[in-house]
Amino acid sequence: MPLINVFTSAELPPAEKVDALLKDLSSLLAKRFGKPEGYVMTSLVPRPRMTFAGTPAPACFVEIKNIGEIAPTLSRALSADVTSRLHAALGVPSDRIYLEMANVEGHLWGWNGDTFG
Repeated sequence: MPLINVFTSAELPPAEKVDALLKDLSSLLAKRFGKPEGYVMTSLVPRPRMTFAGTPAPACFVEIKNIGEIAPTLSRALSADVTSRLHAALGVPSDRIYLEMANVEGHLWGWNGDTFG
């Protein structure tokens, strides 16, 4: 159910490092949301044309979605965790990373031919 979708205009490291980042983010979301990792999806969309603060320097936009509430303390922790991991893996400065976190109702999330609500 948890999903993290990372869009980045940064040059990507070798594939094995990208795979390690996605696995790390998967484990992080499972832990933070208290859900089985078997339901977590991670995605990295490389090299879209982006600007941030009026410049094309490397940046990230991150979508995090989950069925269930994302309390303010959890959103702050996720912001810190995800930002630090993206900075370390992709070299994007933390002030060039936006995160959008959203709760999704179970009936609006489909899987395996059905929904979660």
